[in-house]
Amino acid sequence: MRLYVSMGKRTVIATLVGVFVVAAAAGGLWWRHTSQEQQRDEQARAAVQSFAAAWQKRSFDTASLRFAGTTPADVKKDFTTATSGLGSGPVKVSVASLDRNGKTADAVLDVTWTLPGSVPWSYRAPVSVGETADGWAVQPAASGSWWHPQLKAGEKLTATRTQGKRGDLLDAKGDPLMPLGKVYPVQLDPSRATTETATALETIVDEPKGSLVKKLEAAKKSGSQSPIAVITYRQSDFDARRKELDALKGVIYPARQQPLGRTRTFGQPLLGSYGPVSGEVVAKSQGRYAAGDYAGLSGLQGQYDSVLAGTPGVTVTSSGSPDRPLFEKPTTDGKDVQLTLDPRVQTAAEAALARTGDVPSALVAVDVKTGDVLASANSPELGIDRAITGHYPPGSSFKVATTLSLLSQGKVAPTTPVACPKTTVVDGRTYKNYEGETLGSPDFAEDFAHSCNTAFIDLAAKLGDGDLAAAAKKLGIGAGWAKSLGVANAFDGSIPVNNGKTDKASAAIGQGRNEVSPLALAVMASSVARGSSIPPALVTDPKQPGSRAPQPLDGAVVAQLRTLMRQVVTGGTGTVMKDTPGGPVHGKTGTAEFGSQNPPETHAWFVGYQGDVAFAVLVEKGKSGGTVAAPVAKDFLTRLAKG
Repeated sequence: MRLYVSMGKRTVIATLVGVFVVAAAAGGLWWRHTSQEQQRDEQARAAVQSFAAAWQKRSFDTASLRFAGTTPADVKKDFTTATSGLGSGPVKVSVASLDRNGKTADAVLDVTWTLPGSVPWSYRAPVSVGETADGWAVQPAASGSWWHPQLKAGEKLTATRTQGKRGDLLDAKGDPLMPLGKVYPVQLDPSRATTETATALETIVDEPKGSLVKKLEAAKKSGSQSPIAVITYRQSDFDARRKELDALKGVIYPARQQPLGRTRTFGQPLLGSYGPVSGEVVAKSQGRYAAGDYAGLSGLQGQYDSVLAGTPGVTVTSSGSPDRPLFEKPTTDGKDVQLTLDPRVQTAAEAALARTGDVPSALVAVDVKTGDVLASANSPELGIDRAITGHYPPGSSFKVATTLSLLSQGKVAPTTPVACPKTTVVDGRTYKNYEGETLGSPDFAEDFAHSCNTAFIDLAAKLGDGDLAAAAKKLGIGAGWAKSLGVANAFDGSIPVNNGKTDKASAAIGQGRNEVSPLALAVMASSVARGSSIPPALVTDPKQPGSRAPQPLDGAVVAQLRTLMRQVVTGGTGTVMKDTPGGPVHGKTGTAEFGSQNPPETHAWFVGYQGDVAFAVLVEKGKSGGTVAAPVAKDFLTRLAKG
């Protein structure tokens, strides 16, 4: 029994050991099988992830990436052919899912392109990988292309920017100031143009000798096929040169439409320009613009481009089915921008200013009833907007504000005798009249009419340090309306609180630290004409911040100022305006010294109003307001009177 039992135990133990050995062997086989399958899963996923990363980097030449039946170089070439039309924006590619079945695995990729204008385009693309002797490799695409499920082998994707209807800059009556018109961008085609072509074109378009030749040589050397922009002509300008342009090999001029003023210089530089955006603009636009876009480049066209242009759209198509978009982001039409300009007044202002030639000048007109800007003219027309953004000493035209302060405080009356000596001394500094003249001891009205500096300087001693700044603000100078005008960099003037006797003396005659724009002085004149101060308006839609509620002026003082300004025309420094058509003119001349020359150079001013139109004329480096600026004002008002 013992032996049996003992043998029985051994038998049982041996049997159990055998079972455990078999089970362990089976478990080892299962573990090895599971581990191998997990490893194959990981290898398949790694292959797909390598492909996704290569796509995202646009580079397929990497040691961790294999392709079945092709090479990385051929894949790169196929990728470039198929996707270069989508632009150079970033693309994100990630693995959404993977399903392996034996030696093959099917995956889905999440793809997001950043199209021109920073528009995202997302879709899913299938990709398969298979196990080979050298590792897992990307398999040929079922559709013939990996890059989009609806793209076939050899087809190309193209993203096209689409523009909605552009809004208009509207005049006071709601009519377009710059309606669409045809233009001809003259360009050189590097693949066809010759040195002789470029040389001849330089003469036709008045470009510096050798400039276009140099650009053409650079394009040919780099292999660029992009047209070289030269100049853009309106229809009339193009027609005058068409025969000469037609005769030149490699000169092209694809017509297009864009906003155009009545003339090349109408409303410039205020209204601004429109054209192709530069690479620098694209880079700074934070995705708003893309290469090949057209937009407002300057002035109000540029400032309000986002309003006028709306939001561009994008359409993606394939070369195999160009009529069936793969993706569309619709455009949003632009909106109109409402201005207060009156084309009739603007045209008269520009025509009057033309008499100054290329001398830097400006003429601004303001509606007396409303405070709206009717015209803003500049010369040269394609220079800076000195009419609204310029900073100039006002000279004697500022005596209107000085007089408001003196009359309001009872420091003087029009009939008060005020001596007008040849010179006067303040705190050791000598001041003189413009031409060293003396009037003796006339009443203040005559001092004002003849713009006697010494009389005003002596009277200014009776004013407080802040009185001139306060009076100017009441008339709209330095009154804070620059930000509500709707024009970038508008200048409403700066009249600092005085910091001493000589500072006050200089400020009283519009010198020293006083600065204004022509518009600021037109606002001053309109305030006198109206009897109240109203912040001017030029852009009214989009709505601008701030209140335009009238701030009344002292009626008795304003009446005296009007009489004084009329006397300037009837018997003072502005008599050239005496017989101006259209009714009585009230005004004030100004001759403002500037610079460090001895004697100083001067700017010429004439400011005033006639009926419901207030105005300011500036002519840089003009001899005097009465002889240089006033004739321009007279020409302007005469044109308005004739309709």
